[in-house]
Amino acid sequence: MSPRSALVNEELRRRSKERLLHAAVELVDERGYEATTLGDIADRAGSARGLVSYYFPGKRQLVQSAVHRLMHRTLEEALEREPRTDDGRERMARAIDAILGLARDRPVLMRQHMAGLLQAEGFLPCPEQRRLAELLSDTVARHGSEDVESDYPMLRALLMGAVYAALMPGAPMPVPVLRAELFKRYRLDWEMGVPPDPEGTGGTKGKDRTDMARFFATDPETQSK
Repeated sequence: MSPRSALVNEELRRRSKERLLHAAVELVDERGYEATTLGDIADRAGSARGLVSYYFPGKRQLVQSAVHRLMHRTLEEALEREPRTDDGRERMARAIDAILGLARDRPVLMRQHMAGLLQAEGFLPCPEQRRLAELLSDTVARHGSEDVESDYPMLRALLMGAVYAALMPGAPMPVPVLRAELFKRYRLDWEMGVPPDPEGTGGTKGKDRTDMARFFATDPETQSK
């Protein structure tokens, strides 16, 4: 049997990493961070346990990368959904709704993510986070910012603060209230983006976003671009 080519090996590594990222968000979403072990993640991914340490220095780095992947793919999908638009205000509304939607739909996962950012090792840069930053920076620029380097960190801080407020144990703020404040700051119309369900159930109109698997596709043809 001839040895595998470099391209085949690279594709196998990509698929292994995708499975680990997917398993990480699934398990933390189900059990929480502390109750999820690297062994659990490897088993769920169907990977050898040694592969986890090959790709990631530790559990914190793996989980942050996985959540940042979920965030940037969720944001990317929201920004590019039909009808596609170049309108900066509509894209800002979609961005806000995408991040607040994760706080609403994935409270355990996002609460654990926020808690991880407050640990001693804090924020851990990774390719997934850089893609998220690029999308948010582009959103700020299209919204009309004349100083993206200052306005992007402000948007990031406001979104993180809103997620924290929505998930605060014992005193959570309603997502529609947080949405209203952000929309007011960025001068957006309530009907933009994905308005909250008028019946007040906490859901949103439009496409259901509960299936995370599509953001961690191992088939190149089904990967989000």
